[in-house]
Amino acid sequence: MDFEKARFYMIEQQIRPWDVLDQRVLDLLAEVKREDFVPAGNHSLAFVDMELPLPTGGKMLQPKVEARIVQEMDIQPTDVVLEVGTGTGYLTALLARSARHVYSLDISAQAIEIAQANLARADIRNVTLEVANGSEGNTAHAPYNVIVIGGSLPVLPEALKAQLAPGGRLFATIGDEPVMRAIRVVRDAGGQYREETLFDTVIDPLFQITEPERFVF
Repeated sequence: MDFEKARFYMIEQQIRPWDVLDQRVLDLLAEVKREDFVPAGNHSLAFVDMELPLPTGGKMLQPKVEARIVQEMDIQPTDVVLEVGTGTGYLTALLARSARHVYSLDISAQAIEIAQANLARADIRNVTLEVANGSEGNTAHAPYNVIVIGGSLPVLPEALKAQLAPGGRLFATIGDEPVMRAIRVVRDAGGQYREETLFDTVIDPLFQITEPERFVF
């Protein structure tokens, strides 16, 4: 399979038509090898406009959704990011290539191990991975400039919003099937929150775990 040609068509036929026009994001999608992050046996589906099932449960987001998340968060090189839901580490990689550091939480030790290997292979080192219940965030490294929640929630916990720095942005998918909203929450300098709906979607719910274990590299 010609991965470079498939990557080009993904960007031109899926990503751009979904209003992802920030050249920084398009360059990231060209540079970070998505085929190296998809679940084993799914390399030929790496650039298809669909969610891919994960061996640990849940699904890898569609490429266009991942791209929109990165664009809407407007990540700066000095930003510290909290990601809730590491998955295979692909979105983690996109975030890390844009930010100063990413703290990423997942409920599954197996998912963290897979993501750790994928990120190491891609030579992405500004990431701290942790097995943890991420539904309440991680106060140890707060406040964050950006928070990205990779699974859906029925409502957005106030604890997550409270971990945003002034000027910070949060992405979440809120609601229950069949209607969910992808939202952006911005915290202003006065501590007030502004919420806007970005698009409608349906993604798997965010799961939880209780006993934390830390992996740092």
